[in-house]
Amino acid sequence: MNENFVEMLAVGGKSNSLGRVNEVIELVLGDKPRLDELYDCLFDADAWIRMRAADALEKICREHPDWLLPYIDRFTAELATSSQPSIQWHLAQIYRQVYVTDEQKHLIINWLKHLLSSREVDWIVAANAMDTLATFTRDGSFSVAEMISLLKIQQRHKSNAVIKRANKLLTELSAK
Repeated sequence: MNENFVEMLAVGGKSNSLGRVNEVIELVLGDKPRLDELYDCLFDADAWIRMRAADALEKICREHPDWLLPYIDRFTAELATSSQPSIQWHLAQIYRQVYVTDEQKHLIINWLKHLLSSREVDWIVAANAMDTLATFTRDGSFSVAEMISLLKIQQRHKSNAVIKRANKLLTELSAK
């Protein structure tokens, strides 16, 4: 009998532990239709289950980015308003690994711009949002001038790691 992903992802306590995420990933990699069950975990009442599910989806995306394509519209419609940082940063990671249509990219870019428009954004979210938006800037989908403006906001972030990444990207983009 298949073990329930919610129960598996609940294991690990209330800490930053990923618990049984690797087991869930292996089960999905061996049985692709279970991806729907994993997606549904993103909406569980428990934030730790949601975090672990997002982590598992992003790691599955590394192996099979095409498997996540049917979920992109659902991500942009159903998760764009999530305020949970672990959902936000994993989505940002997924978005730079998959092929998206121009319409999807437009929605994703607007979401990333919103995240980066404040220096109060979670530091891991900021770092991943900058990296993904930089990818879209490099491919010509997002303007260098707008990106530079957002990076200047992030230069005032409270995290030294975010400031360092913003400075690095500013140097790269200013040279173009």
